[in-house]
Amino acid sequence: MERVRIDMEFLFRASPTILYQFLTTPACLVRWFSDGVDIQGEYYTFSWSGADEVAEMIDDIEEERIRFKWLEADDEDEFLEFRISKSPITDETILEITDFCDSDEEKDTRQLWESQIKTLKKEMGGG
Repeated sequence: MERVRIDMEFLFRASPTILYQFLTTPACLVRWFSDGVDIQGEYYTFSWSGADEVAEMIDDIEEERIRFKWLEADDEDEFLEFRISKSPITDETILEITDFCDSDEEKDTRQLWESQIKTLKKEMGGG
């Protein structure tokens, strides 16, 4: 199955600092991203419905970018990335997500991210 890259962008009414915390700390990640999170150094173990997936944080620029590489990924070039920036016009915080999936799962993956981000915004106070 062909793999495709997905790029999505979401706007937040929260500071980059708060958004960064929700993307990197276990107590915040379990509120919107996964059922459980354990961090050992640069390795994050995410749990969903009893299944674990381990990702290495390969890039971390505070309040700007976080990039994870899934250890079980078949393609060395695939990653999950969160980029944070500030709109100079609206002063909103912009979250850009890059992810990869099978080509026949693109629509479902996009819908999943939209649902996850809706939960994230709710957990952050509507923002």
